[in-house]
Amino acid sequence: MNPKLSDVARRSLAEAIGTFILVFCGTGAIVVNDVSQGAITHVGIALTFGLVVLALIYALGHISGCHLNPAVTIGLWTAGRFPRKELVPYIAGQCAGALLASIFLRAMFPHHQTLGATLPAYGSMQSFVLELALTWILMLVILCVSISPELQSALAGVAIGAVIGLEALFAGPISGASMNPARSLAPALISKHFEHCWVYLSAPFLGSIAAVWIFSILKNPAVEADSVQP
Repeated sequence: MNPKLSDVARRSLAEAIGTFILVFCGTGAIVVNDVSQGAITHVGIALTFGLVVLALIYALGHISGCHLNPAVTIGLWTAGRFPRKELVPYIAGQCAGALLASIFLRAMFPHHQTLGATLPAYGSMQSFVLELALTWILMLVILCVSISPELQSALAGVAIGAVIGLEALFAGPISGASMNPARSLAPALISKHFEHCWVYLSAPFLGSIAAVWIFSILKNPAVEADSVQP
């Protein structure tokens, strides 16, 4: 017997499951790299984040839009592509999925200190600016590749997964390349590393909203009118 869920509950559950997989695989790669004396490498960690997002977009995109990120959800709402009534369920699902992933990792690696939490390497303000810029780039790509049904179905996963992997490659050693408040909040809460949370809970939202503003200047209204709502 299949349980019946409302459309909002079904989409929010998809967001929770997707964010669980993202955080479990992505921060899990960081943890495994630490406990295995660097077997995965920084490049491997960046590829893990990019590839898991790519796969999840194709697996869950048709159900929820596969945001996996409160900053993306807020950005799409700001752009008029997401209903306000679903903001809280989506963000709650994303945060719950991320927290559950960090709890699983804590159970498996009880002695790991950070569980893949994002921490600035050289200073909070440097990482704040970097996270803002990274999320701006990510959100701009999301808005551009999802503007038409053809691009959304064929190229969105590749483009978005690629930009996440690229940003993790060059910015990971500085700020952790989070771009995602849920991804940063969950390991910070479970590992009790709150000292720089403000960076990762504020910069992605600001970067996302800035990308929406830039996209509103660049977009072609005729194409935008035909875009598919997530």
